[in-house]
Amino acid sequence: MKVLAVELGGTHVSCGAVEDRELLESVRVDVDSSKGLADLFPKLEEILRGLAERHPGPYAGLGFGFCGLVDTRAGRVLATNGKFPGATTIDFAGWAEHAFGLPLVLENDARMGLLGERQAGSAQGSGDVVMMTLGTGIGTAVLCGGRLLRGRHFQAGCLGGHFTVAPGGRLCSCGARGCFEAEASTYALETMSRAWPGFATSGLAREDVPNFEAVFYWADRGDAVAAEIREHCISIWSACALSLVHAYDPEVMVVGGGVMKNSYPILACIQNHVHSQAWTPWGKVRFRAAALGSDAALLGALPLIEQQHAF
Repeated sequence: MKVLAVELGGTHVSCGAVEDRELLESVRVDVDSSKGLADLFPKLEEILRGLAERHPGPYAGLGFGFCGLVDTRAGRVLATNGKFPGATTIDFAGWAEHAFGLPLVLENDARMGLLGERQAGSAQGSGDVVMMTLGTGIGTAVLCGGRLLRGRHFQAGCLGGHFTVAPGGRLCSCGARGCFEAEASTYALETMSRAWPGFATSGLAREDVPNFEAVFYWADRGDAVAAEIREHCISIWSACALSLVHAYDPEVMVVGGGVMKNSYPILACIQNHVHSQAWTPWGKVRFRAAALGSDAALLGALPLIEQQHAF
Protein backbone atom coordinates (compact mmCIF):
# COMPACT_ATOMS: atom_id res chain seq x y z
CA MET A 1 0.00 0.00 0.00
CA LYS A 2 1.30 3.46 -0.95
CA VAL A 3 0.27 6.86 0.36
CA LEU A 4 1.39 10.44 -0.05
CA ALA A 5 2.24 12.34 3.14
CA VAL A 6 2.56 15.94 4.30
CA GLU A 7 3.81 17.14 7.68
CA LEU A 8 3.43 20.88 8.26
CA GLY A 9 5.27 22.33 11.22
CA GLY A 10 5.72 25.89 12.38
CA THR A 11 8.89 26.45 10.34
CA HIS A 12 8.92 23.72 7.67
CA VAL A 13 6.85 21.42 5.52
CA SER A 14 7.88 17.87 4.63
CA CYS A 15 6.32 15.80 1.87
CA GLY A 16 6.87 12.13 1.22
CA ALA A 17 5.90 9.00 -0.68
CA VAL A 18 5.41 6.06 1.70
CA GLU A 19 5.01 2.35 1.07
CA ASP A 20 4.31 0.13 4.07
CA ARG A 21 7.20 0.79 6.52
CA GLU A 22 9.44 2.56 4.01
CA LEU A 23 9.74 6.24 3.22
CA LEU A 24 10.52 6.08 -0.51
CA GLU A 25 11.51 9.73 -0.78
CA SER A 26 10.94 12.98 1.11
CA VAL A 27 11.30 16.67 0.35
CA ARG A 28 11.57 19.34 3.06
CA VAL A 29 11.30 23.12 2.60
CA ASP A 30 11.17 26.04 5.00
CA VAL A 31 7.90 27.93 5.44
CA ASP A 32 6.69 31.10 7.12
CA SER A 33 3.81 30.29 9.45
CA SER A 34 2.77 33.95 9.58
CA LYS A 35 1.52 33.67 5.99
CA GLY A 36 -1.71 32.13 4.77
CA LEU A 37 -1.68 28.38 4.23
CA ALA A 38 -3.54 28.59 0.91
CA ASP A 39 -0.49 30.35 -0.57
CA LEU A 40 1.55 27.21 0.17
CA PHE A 41 -0.71 24.78 -1.69
CA PRO A 42 0.74 25.33 -5.19
CA LYS A 43 4.20 24.42 -3.84
CA LEU A 44 2.78 21.35 -2.10
CA GLU A 45 1.10 20.24 -5.30
CA GLU A 46 4.34 20.61 -7.24
CA ILE A 47 6.31 18.56 -4.69
CA LEU A 48 3.69 15.83 -4.30
CA ARG A 49 3.20 15.43 -8.05
CA GLY A 50 6.96 15.07 -8.44
CA LEU A 51 7.03 12.36 -5.76
CA ALA A 52 4.13 10.50 -7.40
CA GLU A 53 5.82 10.63 -10.79
CA ARG A 54 9.11 9.29 -9.45
CA HIS A 55 7.32 6.60 -7.42
CA PRO A 56 4.26 5.53 -9.44
CA GLY A 57 1.15 4.45 -7.55
CA PRO A 58 -1.60 3.60 -7.19
CA TYR A 59 -1.90 5.68 -4.00
CA ALA A 60 -4.55 4.98 -1.37
CA GLY A 61 -4.73 8.51 0.00
CA LEU A 62 -2.92 11.52 1.41
CA GLY A 63 -2.09 11.82 5.11
CA PHE A 64 -1.67 15.42 6.29
CA GLY A 65 -0.15 16.27 9.68
CA PHE A 66 -0.80 19.82 10.87
CA CYS A 67 0.78 21.74 13.77
CA GLY A 68 -2.45 22.54 15.58
CA LEU A 69 -5.75 21.12 16.79
CA VAL A 70 -7.67 19.34 14.06
CA ASP A 71 -11.02 17.62 13.71
CA THR A 72 -9.99 14.37 12.04
CA ARG A 73 -13.53 13.29 11.26
CA ALA A 74 -14.50 16.58 9.56
CA GLY A 75 -11.04 17.07 8.05
CA ARG A 76 -10.61 20.65 9.22
CA VAL A 77 -8.28 22.68 11.41
CA LEU A 78 -9.85 23.82 14.68
CA ALA A 79 -7.12 26.06 16.14
CA THR A 80 -3.56 27.04 15.22
CA ASN A 81 -2.29 29.12 18.17
CA GLY A 82 -1.46 31.98 15.80
CA LYS A 83 0.11 29.96 12.98
CA PHE A 84 -1.04 29.99 9.32
CA PRO A 85 -3.87 32.56 9.29
CA GLY A 86 -7.02 31.29 7.65
CA ALA A 87 -6.15 27.61 8.13
CA THR A 88 -9.44 26.98 9.92
CA THR A 89 -11.40 27.89 6.78
CA ILE A 90 -9.58 25.57 4.36
CA ASP A 91 -11.26 22.53 2.82
CA PHE A 92 -8.29 20.15 2.93
CA ALA A 93 -10.24 17.17 1.58
CA GLY A 94 -11.61 19.19 -1.31
CA TRP A 95 -8.12 20.39 -2.20
CA ALA A 96 -6.70 16.85 -2.22
CA GLU A 97 -9.58 15.53 -4.30
CA HIS A 98 -9.28 18.33 -6.83
CA ALA A 99 -5.47 18.26 -7.05
CA PHE A 100 -4.79 14.52 -6.87
CA GLY A 101 -8.09 12.64 -6.91
CA LEU A 102 -7.21 11.19 -3.49
CA PRO A 103 -8.99 11.05 -0.13
CA LEU A 104 -7.21 13.05 2.58
CA VAL A 105 -6.97 12.37 6.31
CA LEU A 106 -5.98 15.34 8.47
CA GLU A 107 -4.35 14.86 11.89
CA ASN A 108 -2.34 16.70 14.50
CA ASP A 109 1.35 16.36 13.59
CA ALA A 110 2.41 14.92 16.98
CA ARG A 111 -0.21 12.17 16.75
CA MET A 112 0.88 11.35 13.22
CA GLY A 113 4.48 11.17 14.44
CA LEU A 114 3.51 8.66 17.10
CA LEU A 115 1.76 6.53 14.49
CA GLY A 116 4.97 6.60 12.49
CA GLU A 117 7.06 5.45 15.45
CA ARG A 118 4.61 2.60 15.98
CA GLN A 119 4.63 1.71 12.28
CA ALA A 120 8.39 1.68 11.75
CA GLY A 121 10.21 3.03 14.81
CA SER A 122 10.63 2.73 18.56
CA ALA A 123 6.98 2.02 19.38
CA GLN A 124 6.63 -1.08 17.20
CA GLY A 125 4.72 -3.85 18.93
CA SER A 126 3.23 -1.59 21.61
CA GLY A 127 -0.41 -0.55 21.81
CA ASP A 128 -0.22 1.72 24.87
CA VAL A 129 2.34 4.42 24.21
CA VAL A 130 2.98 8.04 25.09
CA MET A 131 5.33 10.10 22.94
CA MET A 132 6.94 13.29 24.23
CA THR A 133 8.76 15.52 21.75
CA LEU A 134 11.24 18.08 23.07
CA GLY A 135 11.71 20.81 20.50
CA THR A 136 10.33 24.26 19.74
CA GLY A 137 7.60 23.34 22.22
CA ILE A 138 6.81 20.14 24.09
CA GLY A 139 4.59 17.96 21.94
CA THR A 140 2.74 14.89 23.19
CA ALA A 141 0.58 12.13 21.73
CA VAL A 142 -1.04 9.01 23.16
CA LEU A 143 -1.99 5.54 21.95
CA CYS A 144 -4.46 3.62 24.11
CA GLY A 145 -5.22 0.05 23.14
CA GLY A 146 -3.66 0.65 19.76
CA ARG A 147 -5.86 3.66 18.99
CA LEU A 148 -4.95 7.33 18.99
CA LEU A 149 -6.42 9.25 21.91
CA ARG A 150 -8.27 12.25 20.50
CA GLY A 151 -11.16 13.15 22.80
CA ARG A 152 -14.50 14.79 22.14
CA HIS A 153 -12.93 18.11 21.15
CA PHE A 154 -9.75 16.59 19.66
CA GLN A 155 -7.51 17.95 22.43
CA ALA A 156 -6.91 14.73 24.37
CA GLY A 157 -3.31 13.60 24.62
CA CYS A 158 -1.72 16.32 22.50
CA LEU A 159 -1.59 19.14 25.09
CA GLY A 160 0.70 17.49 27.64
CA GLY A 161 3.17 20.33 27.24
CA HIS A 162 0.52 22.64 28.65
CA PHE A 163 0.04 20.87 31.97
CA THR A 164 0.90 23.35 34.75
CA VAL A 165 4.18 22.74 36.55
CA ALA A 166 4.82 26.21 38.03
CA PRO A 167 1.63 28.08 38.99
CA GLY A 168 2.16 31.76 38.27
CA GLY A 169 5.31 30.97 36.30
CA ARG A 170 6.40 32.08 32.85
CA LEU A 171 3.75 33.11 30.34
CA CYS A 172 3.12 30.39 27.76
CA SER A 173 2.12 30.82 24.12
CA CYS A 174 -1.23 29.26 25.04
CA GLY A 175 -1.99 32.14 27.42
CA ALA A 176 -1.54 30.22 30.66
CA ARG A 177 1.39 30.56 33.05
CA GLY A 178 3.81 27.92 34.24
CA CYS A 179 3.18 25.28 31.56
CA PHE A 180 5.90 22.66 31.06
CA GLU A 181 6.45 24.18 27.63
CA ALA A 182 6.86 27.71 29.02
CA GLU A 183 9.43 26.49 31.53
CA ALA A 184 11.66 24.31 29.30
CA SER A 185 11.30 24.50 25.53
CA THR A 186 13.31 26.01 22.70
CA TYR A 187 10.99 28.95 22.17
CA ALA A 188 11.12 29.84 25.88
CA LEU A 189 14.84 29.26 26.35
CA GLU A 190 16.20 32.63 25.27
CA THR A 191 13.96 34.64 27.59
CA MET A 192 14.56 32.23 30.46
CA SER A 193 18.33 32.23 29.95
CA ARG A 194 18.70 36.01 29.79
CA ALA A 195 16.74 36.34 33.05
CA TRP A 196 18.86 33.68 34.81
CA PRO A 197 21.05 35.01 37.67
CA GLY A 198 24.63 35.35 36.45
CA PHE A 199 23.76 35.17 32.75
CA ALA A 200 25.97 38.15 31.84
CA THR A 201 29.09 36.27 32.97
CA SER A 202 28.08 32.96 31.34
CA GLY A 203 29.34 31.62 28.05
CA LEU A 204 25.69 31.72 26.95
CA ALA A 205 25.94 35.51 26.84
CA ARG A 206 28.37 35.12 23.93
CA GLU A 207 25.71 33.40 21.82
CA ASP A 208 23.59 35.45 19.43
CA VAL A 209 20.56 33.40 20.50
CA PRO A 210 20.97 30.92 23.36
CA ASN A 211 19.74 27.48 22.28
CA PHE A 212 19.92 24.02 23.78
CA GLU A 213 23.01 23.11 21.79
CA ALA A 214 24.76 26.06 23.44
CA VAL A 215 23.38 25.21 26.88
CA PHE A 216 24.77 21.68 26.72
CA TYR A 217 28.05 22.87 25.18
CA TRP A 218 28.79 25.38 27.93
CA ALA A 219 27.52 23.13 30.71
CA ASP A 220 29.95 20.42 29.58
CA ARG A 221 32.74 22.98 29.93
CA GLY A 222 31.93 23.84 33.52
CA ASP A 223 29.78 26.92 32.97
CA ALA A 224 27.70 27.14 36.16
CA VAL A 225 24.76 29.05 34.63
CA ALA A 226 24.49 26.68 31.67
CA ALA A 227 24.66 23.69 34.02
CA GLU A 228 21.88 25.14 36.21
CA ILE A 229 19.67 25.76 33.17
CA ARG A 230 20.36 22.26 31.87
CA GLU A 231 19.42 20.68 35.18
CA HIS A 232 16.32 22.87 35.44
CA CYS A 233 15.12 21.80 31.99
CA ILE A 234 15.81 18.12 32.62
CA SER A 235 13.83 18.34 35.84
CA ILE A 236 10.90 19.93 33.95
CA TRP A 237 11.00 17.28 31.21
CA SER A 238 11.18 14.54 33.85
CA ALA A 239 8.19 15.99 35.69
CA CYS A 240 6.28 16.19 32.42
CA ALA A 241 7.04 12.53 31.68
CA LEU A 242 5.89 11.56 35.17
CA SER A 243 2.62 13.44 34.70
CA LEU A 244 2.05 11.76 31.34
CA VAL A 245 2.64 8.32 32.88
CA HIS A 246 0.12 8.99 35.64
CA ALA A 247 -2.41 10.49 33.21
CA TYR A 248 -2.30 7.91 30.41
CA ASP A 249 -0.92 4.64 31.83
CA PRO A 250 1.46 3.72 29.00
CA GLU A 251 3.62 0.64 28.80
CA VAL A 252 6.13 2.51 26.65
CA MET A 253 7.23 6.14 26.53
CA VAL A 254 9.03 7.38 23.43
CA VAL A 255 11.03 10.59 23.75
CA GLY A 256 12.12 12.50 20.66
CA GLY A 257 12.68 15.98 19.26
CA GLY A 258 15.68 18.09 18.36
CA VAL A 259 16.84 18.47 21.97
CA MET A 260 17.51 14.73 22.10
CA LYS A 261 20.34 15.12 19.56
CA ASN A 262 22.61 16.25 22.39
CA SER A 263 25.01 13.63 23.70
CA TYR A 264 24.00 14.20 27.34
CA PRO A 265 21.97 11.23 28.68
CA ILE A 266 18.64 13.05 28.77
CA LEU A 267 16.59 9.88 28.33
CA ALA A 268 18.34 8.12 31.21
CA CYS A 269 17.71 11.10 33.50
CA ILE A 270 14.00 11.17 32.63
CA GLN A 271 13.69 7.41 33.00
CA ASN A 272 15.42 7.36 36.39
CA HIS A 273 13.12 10.10 37.69
CA VAL A 274 9.96 8.37 36.50
CA HIS A 275 11.03 4.96 37.79
CA SER A 276 11.77 6.45 41.22
CA GLN A 277 8.62 8.59 41.46
CA ALA A 278 5.82 6.97 39.42
CA TRP A 279 3.05 5.04 41.12
CA THR A 280 2.82 2.10 38.71
CA PRO A 281 2.17 -1.01 40.83
CA TRP A 282 2.05 -3.16 37.71
CA GLY A 283 5.72 -2.52 36.87
CA LYS A 284 7.97 0.04 35.17
CA VAL A 285 7.32 1.99 31.99
CA ARG A 286 9.82 1.18 29.26
CA PHE A 287 11.61 4.23 27.84
CA ARG A 288 12.85 4.43 24.26
CA ALA A 289 14.45 7.16 22.17
CA ALA A 290 12.48 8.05 19.05
CA ALA A 291 14.04 6.33 16.05
CA LEU A 292 12.64 8.15 13.03
CA GLY A 293 13.42 11.81 13.71
CA SER A 294 11.77 14.22 11.31
CA ASP A 295 10.48 11.30 9.18
CA ALA A 296 8.13 9.99 11.87
CA ALA A 297 5.03 11.93 10.85
CA LEU A 298 5.46 11.04 7.17
CA LEU A 299 5.66 7.34 8.03
CA GLY A 300 2.55 7.79 10.16
CA ALA A 301 0.47 8.72 7.12
CA LEU A 302 -0.17 5.12 6.11
CA PRO A 303 -1.50 3.85 9.48
CA LEU A 304 -3.45 7.11 9.79
CA ILE A 305 -5.30 6.37 6.57
CA GLU A 306 -5.79 2.74 7.60
CA GLN A 307 -7.26 3.78 10.97
CA GLN A 308 -9.60 6.26 9.35
CA HIS A 309 -11.57 3.35 7.90
CA ALA A 310 -12.58 2.42 11.46
CA PHE A 311 -14.40 5.73 12.06
